[in-house]
Amino acid sequence: MPALLVGTGPEQVDAELDRLDASWYQAVGDVSLDTDVVERDAPEAGQRAEGRRASRQTVLVADRAADAAAVATARAAGAQLVEMPSGVSDPAASGDVVRALHGAEGRPTLLLGAAFADLGDPEWVVRAAQTGYRIGDGGQRPFDGHRYTALYGAPGAPVLGVLGEQDPAASVRRAEALAREYRGISDVPVTPAFEVIATVAAGEAGADGDYSRELPVSTLEPYVDAAHEAGMPTIIDLQPGRSDFLSQAQRYESLLRRPDVWLALDPEWRLGPDQVPLEQIGSVGAREVDEVSAWLAELVRRQGLPPKALVLHQFRSSMIVDRGSLTSHPELDLLVHVDGQGAQPDKQATWKALHEGGPEGLHWGWKNFHDEDSPMLTPEQTMAEVQPTPSLVTYQ
Repeated sequence: MPALLVGTGPEQVDAELDRLDASWYQAVGDVSLDTDVVERDAPEAGQRAEGRRASRQTVLVADRAADAAAVATARAAGAQLVEMPSGVSDPAASGDVVRALHGAEGRPTLLLGAAFADLGDPEWVVRAAQTGYRIGDGGQRPFDGHRYTALYGAPGAPVLGVLGEQDPAASVRRAEALAREYRGISDVPVTPAFEVIATVAAGEAGADGDYSRELPVSTLEPYVDAAHEAGMPTIIDLQPGRSDFLSQAQRYESLLRRPDVWLALDPEWRLGPDQVPLEQIGSVGAREVDEVSAWLAELVRRQGLPPKALVLHQFRSSMIVDRGSLTSHPELDLLVHVDGQGAQPDKQATWKALHEGGPEGLHWGWKNFHDEDSPMLTPEQTMAEVQPTPSLVTYQ
């Protein structure tokens, strides 16, 4: 059923309640109700019921005190009230709200209050929440109160990262063990994850001439399935060579339709028409990134999926041209993943330099290299020395 975004006036709420079904319902989720509503005979056509029956709708309240009059109107009508946590206006950010809306799936839903005005597409927000998908015990927003530790690599290719050193089931166990090392030292819950290289930059042009080897979906599915069964998200990583990010992302739409599959772009391997991998560092312009983010946001919105993470790998400012102009979408959480390797002073300098000029609301990731870092940080050092503390820590 559609979500309706209305102001805080009781007259507006009253009008919307009149328009919606007024049959009795069973309360579910986190509910505050006045149940002393008198059931009366149905009114004659064109007349209003003197004592309206309980409406089968869910009302999200941003601030009970600020919206007191409208709340009273809704409660008097017998509507279910799901109160937003203090200071939170995005239903996706609250596990309790997601749980309540999932329990009320199929009912008309009213978003009540001016605090919801910035949601953009309230119908998508409600549809996504009604899927019931949550990250751990929290909400749906990838980097709101969540941290991830991820294994990086390609299936069956140990040289490309630790993910390829074992089969999917063993990779899950290894990822879970890594996350446990962080849980006692992180200020927010830590979830294990996979970052799987789906298209691998290649030294040879290949049949299509793009210097990128696109792994079939069937090769990635065992890792995605294993991660899903373990409650872990999977990030699909693209190294496009002379191809472009959008056309490669669209190859994996069937995987990206899953609620726990996210996307990463690696501009190091985005090459010009005369470039080949390992001879230079690639780059991408903000316009191409925006094309991908617009496509992915539309996919999320159209399918009623929960918000996704869009990860941008970067270790030089030149790798993402005009990064400050990137377009944001409410359907996506944008994260820059700093991939520098080598001596820690150099990595820290890169980390600090890339923080300058980032778009508002940007999240940050850090990579630990087993073989290339000198030395590789321990989990305790990563949490203490990398500031601000990264939302995503991957291991290659």
